[in-house]
Amino acid sequence: MSWENFESVFRENFSLRGELGASVSVWKNGIELVSFSEGWRERERNRVWDSETLVPFYSATKAPAAATLLYALSLHGLDELTLVSEIWPSFPLPQATFSELLSHQCGLAALEGESDVFDHRSVILAVENQLVEGDSSHGHGYHPRTIGFLMDECVRRLTGQTLGRIWNEEIAKPLGIEFWIGLDLAQFHRVAKLVPGRAKFSASEEIFYREFNKAESFTRKAFSSPKGLQAIADMNDPKAWAAGIASMGGVGSASGLAKFYQAVIGGIDSPFPSGVKNALSALQVSGEDRVLLRETAFTCGCQKDPVDSFGNKKRQTYGSSTAAFGHPGAGGSHGFGDPLSGVSFAYGMNQMELNVMPGERCMMLVEQLSCLV
Repeated sequence: MSWENFESVFRENFSLRGELGASVSVWKNGIELVSFSEGWRERERNRVWDSETLVPFYSATKAPAAATLLYALSLHGLDELTLVSEIWPSFPLPQATFSELLSHQCGLAALEGESDVFDHRSVILAVENQLVEGDSSHGHGYHPRTIGFLMDECVRRLTGQTLGRIWNEEIAKPLGIEFWIGLDLAQFHRVAKLVPGRAKFSASEEIFYREFNKAESFTRKAFSSPKGLQAIADMNDPKAWAAGIASMGGVGSASGLAKFYQAVIGGIDSPFPSGVKNALSALQVSGEDRVLLRETAFTCGCQKDPVDSFGNKKRQTYGSSTAAFGHPGAGGSHGFGDPLSGVSFAYGMNQMELNVMPGERCMMLVEQLSCLV
């Protein structure tokens, strides 16, 4: 295997697998080993996709957002074992820790009542008025949207600033990470336009999409709470880029996201203390996910591949290493880091796929990467 093979797979995404515009980046021990970009920034093919192109990364935003919350906690001598209610007294689970919140164990994925994705206060009021099923012991379920507002509210209470502002100004900018949670107007011209996914999904996604298409299912409610930004076209609106929605609003480059993972696996110097890095990488919960309807494994803000009773991976979304952790984004974007090998990876694209987890175009690159490092 060689990087030539890796590049060939990337190029074949365009010639064989319907890619429109994309970038892939691989770093190791503080050095970017690979950065490939190709294609077009929009379906009309007016602007070339190059290394300067930015794209919305959807839920891949959750990892930088979680790192920001953990960073803000560390500034106050707190950590993931602190009770959320210590800084947010009206949080509806008074005994829940930040570890439980960040690992999707608080049962707040689907909110009752009306709240709007662009109205932070309305979402927080809905959270505070939510009747939760018991406590976190009832199992975990991915919070596709609400987790961003939970994290943002905690950062606001700790710092007096939005999560996006802390990330952009205190973490990303000093480290030269081209990834924004709340994109600056000066960067708008660099953003590619997303193209809706083709009406096709893999067999492994069938159970999820069957429930997602039921109006009253818990899965559907979780993915539409709070309301707004449901359509792909909505994410092409600069209002969405600028809003700084911590669960799904990050905009950046593949190189920027891969560099973030270098910062949390020790490849580059960063403001993250060891406790933050450990919280992002250490498994908190694993089991059947009430929202994604498959087995998932969460750290404080990231995902890992579930393992069997012998410690062997059941899938390799994050490569072959059991130490690797990261987070995918809707449509095919992806990012992760491996503290054992020192490698980080990110993939960003604008032709969406109907997959909750990364699809063939990204995973063929991850498979190649596992053979190289």
